[in-house]
Amino acid sequence: MTASLARVPCTVVTGFLGAGKTTLIRHLLENAKGKRLALIVNEFGDVGVDGEILRSCGVESCPEENIVELANGCICCTVADDFVPALDQILSRTPKVDHIIIETSGLALPKPLVQAFQWPSVKSRVTVDGVIAVVDGAALAAGRVASDLEALAAQRAGDDSLDHDDPVEEVFEDQVACADLIILSKSDLIDAAGAARANAAIGEHVSRAVKIVPTANGKVDASLLLGLDLAVEDDIENRKSHHDGMGDHEHDDFDSFVIDIPAIANPDDLAIRVAAAAEEENVLRVKGFVEVCGKPMRLLVQAVGPRVNHYYDRAWTAGDDRRSRLVVIGLKGLNRQAIENILVG
Repeated sequence: MTASLARVPCTVVTGFLGAGKTTLIRHLLENAKGKRLALIVNEFGDVGVDGEILRSCGVESCPEENIVELANGCICCTVADDFVPALDQILSRTPKVDHIIIETSGLALPKPLVQAFQWPSVKSRVTVDGVIAVVDGAALAAGRVASDLEALAAQRAGDDSLDHDDPVEEVFEDQVACADLIILSKSDLIDAAGAARANAAIGEHVSRAVKIVPTANGKVDASLLLGLDLAVEDDIENRKSHHDGMGDHEHDDFDSFVIDIPAIANPDDLAIRVAAAAEEENVLRVKGFVEVCGKPMRLLVQAVGPRVNHYYDRAWTAGDDRRSRLVVIGLKGLNRQAIENILVG
């Protein structure tokens, strides 16, 4: 067997905040058809929500020790410091993994990450099987790249000093432009006309023949996502992005911080406060785990704009740090004190 054939394939799953990446990956892990998988999860903020959700699958194809979380910043900005050591950790596993899935943060640009696969120390061991972009079909049908960007768009439009498009739009466009397959999530929430609008919005940023797959609840057959065998790192220079020629990039347009809140009595009341923070302070995303008074179960809270979901994901364990902590993500300049006042109540 040649060195090329021996390399472990990696699938990069990219997509905007709340587009449905974690749901897609969870379904993939549960339907891996015998493949032994490993997963690198790139959290934005230091509360590992996505990793916890995926670990709770408890599936044999991807045991807990094969899930590595990177919480020190956007993966495309910390490739050398975080991503390569994570690869080393996974590749040392016994038995050997068949396939590695990389879930980027919502703010990550896939191209710098894929370019890292050209490094000699990386290229000899792994290859990029394909880049999967998950896009929010319902939001695109409504003319947005995420569920609630009206306030953000208005703020950007009102700034006469800007001579470029909204940076959030640019992140979305770069993710789509780099993709080998595009998953149109939440397709059950849009009609035929909405689907046409969503597909047209994607088509504006795709210069290659890329298939768009509509899906609901992340249900896509593993054989469609894995085994593309594209060696994307060898073709990445042909995938043009906004950031080509700009050198190292930073996500200075975004703020992220963690807020500790007291244990709550009523999850619905917290959901109202989270929605209020999105409306009043331009918060794009909230996620975290919360303690509910008198309940042995841990409450998972996830919000994209004012749309808030919460449910009990599992019981607290003796090893858990039983605190209520929420990651808040939004445009640079968020008023942390005002948001904390709203969330704490």
